[in-house]
Amino acid sequence: MEWQRDDYVVSDDRRRLDLAVIHGFLAGESYWAAGVPEAVVARAMEHSLCFGMYQEGRQTGFARVVTDRATFGYLCDVFVGTAHRGRGLGKWMVECVLSHPDLQGLRRLALMTRDAHGLYGEFGFKPMADATRYMEIHRPDVYQT
Repeated sequence: MEWQRDDYVVSDDRRRLDLAVIHGFLAGESYWAAGVPEAVVARAMEHSLCFGMYQEGRQTGFARVVTDRATFGYLCDVFVGTAHRGRGLGKWMVECVLSHPDLQGLRRLALMTRDAHGLYGEFGFKPMADATRYMEIHRPDVYQT
């Protein structure tokens, strides 16, 4: 699928994804995946529904959803490159992702964020009603050697 807005395109075409751009942002600029190895990013992308945002063919943003495409999805690794921020592109990309046919009818769609609650709240995301149901094994230093 593909969506267009002005000179930007959001696409789920895997062939267009630029691993170097995606890895560069996640490993070097994100707080949630700092230091992640490129091979880990590639493997994560391989097993997810991925979306790239492009301007004139160059990747400017990314999002992925870990999903079974039937009952559950986890939205993650959402970013818009620094030079493209402040134009509502992140909001538009999330809108495109959530409209994808493979994500319709899911019982639960989850995400984690440190600082974008307002953005995601506009799409109906809310803090977990009963956080005692959520459990995790968290290894924050797994990418550090």
